[in-house]
Amino acid sequence: MGVQLLFPGPGQGSESPPSPNPYERQAERDRMVQNQLLSRGIQHHAVLDAMRQIPRHWFVPDSEKDAAYEDRPLPIGFGQTISQPYIVAFMTEALQLQGTEKVLEIGTGSGYQTAILARLVRQVFTIEIVESLAKQAEATLKALGIDNVTIRIGDGYQGWPEEAPFDAILVTAAPDHIPQPLLDQLAAGGRLILPVGKFLQDLILVQKTDQGFEQKVLLPVAFVPLTGEAQKQRAQ
Repeated sequence: MGVQLLFPGPGQGSESPPSPNPYERQAERDRMVQNQLLSRGIQHHAVLDAMRQIPRHWFVPDSEKDAAYEDRPLPIGFGQTISQPYIVAFMTEALQLQGTEKVLEIGTGSGYQTAILARLVRQVFTIEIVESLAKQAEATLKALGIDNVTIRIGDGYQGWPEEAPFDAILVTAAPDHIPQPLLDQLAAGGRLILPVGKFLQDLILVQKTDQGFEQKVLLPVAFVPLTGEAQKQRAQ
């Protein structure tokens, strides 16, 4: 299966990939892993390997490529960002992925987090509300030879019920509460990680158990707000 882009209606083709060589700037990725991830306690070997392999500079605008491996989020247009490398690794590691999972991502954005997940699991379903970002992410993922991702253009608040349940769900933008549809779509034993809050946010890990849902606050974070239905509810 290749990367599939699902439109809510007729759509145009994606843009050309941003670079001809995914293996350039390897030394910068190696330094990123050593200085930003290993030094802060990221230990999952598959996560570290994926962060070494995936060229982050492919996923940022030309104006940000020089800063692609710096320890900070970067703007990608439309009021969205690509997350700080450490946060990408931290959230991915917290899901405790084993390689056989079906994962839902809310907020494809640039596609960088999507690419990391795709290296680690069986199948990724990812939802992006901004059509231009979804199409660019599709092009980049295809150029990297990633073939286990399906992208939907739409509002991620409701999840992807027709593909549920999911072994893991990762949300890359912040609602002010945990969306009930995402809890409903989590498989038994599954994990959901997401930032929750308005201005000050907590990164929360939820695990579905036989007794219900267990929640744990992991660390304070700053993500862009989840738009669509979540934005409407914030305004009420």
